[in-house]
Amino acid sequence: MKRKIGIGFVALFLFISVVPSLGMLVGGSEASLENRELAELPELKTEDGWNLAFLGDMGEWYEDHFAFRNELVTAYGLITGKVFGTSSQDSVIVGTDNWLYYMDSLSDYQGTDLMTERQLFDAAHTLSMIQTYAEQNGVDFIFTIAPNKASLYGENMPYYYSGYCEDENNLSNFLPWLEAEGVNYVDLYEVFEETDEVLYHARDSHWNNRGAALAADVLLTALGQEHTSYENADYEIRTDYSGDLEEMVYPAAVTLEDEIYYDPEPQFTYVEEVESNYSAKIYTQSTSTGSLVMYRDSFCNALLPFLAESFGDAYFSRGVPYQLATDLASCSATTLIIERAERFIPEIAENPPVMSGLLVTDGSADGLDYTESIQDLTLTDQGVYTKLTGTLEEGSYDVDSQIYIRINDLLVYEAFPVSLDEDTEGFVLYVPTSLLYEDGNRYEMGLS
Repeated sequence: MKRKIGIGFVALFLFISVVPSLGMLVGGSEASLENRELAELPELKTEDGWNLAFLGDMGEWYEDHFAFRNELVTAYGLITGKVFGTSSQDSVIVGTDNWLYYMDSLSDYQGTDLMTERQLFDAAHTLSMIQTYAEQNGVDFIFTIAPNKASLYGENMPYYYSGYCEDENNLSNFLPWLEAEGVNYVDLYEVFEETDEVLYHARDSHWNNRGAALAADVLLTALGQEHTSYENADYEIRTDYSGDLEEMVYPAAVTLEDEIYYDPEPQFTYVEEVESNYSAKIYTQSTSTGSLVMYRDSFCNALLPFLAESFGDAYFSRGVPYQLATDLASCSATTLIIERAERFIPEIAENPPVMSGLLVTDGSADGLDYTESIQDLTLTDQGVYTKLTGTLEEGSYDVDSQIYIRINDLLVYEAFPVSLDEDTEGFVLYVPTSLLYEDGNRYEMGLS
């Protein structure tokens, strides 16, 4: 009897193991519903010759496309989530009361992997330099941070993660630097924290339309931009929203959430057809006035309609680094908004925008000790600009040292401070190529 049971288990195991492959033979592979990019079918031979990684690539493709994948991923997710209270996906945290959180925000929640003081300065000073450039070109500027869901609504985080470290995380540490650098910052965390209504989706990493409308109202009010407030507008609730985290864990058994839809909805038009508000570049028009350039991430998917309605022309970009000079000029921008999710604060210190360096004309950098010995100095031809990069010698700079590059004893530019890693600091400077000599130039660096 025991032998028959053992054989039965073996047969069942073998059946389960071969079903995905057999399913591909009779019905083809199944497209995953997960919110991520899937592996493409590899080629055995490419233009460069035989693909030596074919077997490994094929294995990755099979993992993403085998038959009944969505159902099996969902079944595993339900077992681990509902029975054991843990997540089947490394990128998702399964919380209580059917809440899901994004794993990338855990370090912010626990106050770990903190930015150094120099990195905080790098990020804040970069934003200050962007603001100066915008104002020099007659463009209004504000910067804002979209709070992580766990930072606002951490009561459903699993018990085995320590509670929210409110006073010691990158966001709380960043705010004094933003103030010191004079950055026009709009604090959405404070606004959301003071609101009793839950404005984020339970099974998505972002705010809902109600939260997006509130964020837009706060931003536009800070800018003094005439706009429609949706605080008391009519709306209906539809249970039709599919959360991004839900799709990762339970792709074949998504539980739809409530979403708010305003009546009438924001009035604007897309200049070009877009697949979704997550598209890399989006142009919009409306009957309002002013021209907006906005650098954004996925939090702007819901925010976009409310901002698009409030500007005659608007350009929304997810591209990094920001093509600041080109975008402000080509869009005849009157307003610049930069929005970053809380978990992306460190990236501000790593990716300065593409724009001409700030030319120093007030003599404030004349008394510095300049040196031609610049570590790792690299010049890259980028057409209109020549890009200069280099590193700083350890111990040669203070927490808030600014970096100046003097060229041919004539021009002095301030370079963007860049955090290359926790132990290495550097700089990036874009100089108009037309100002350089063709037969060689002298570059010197000074630190304040």
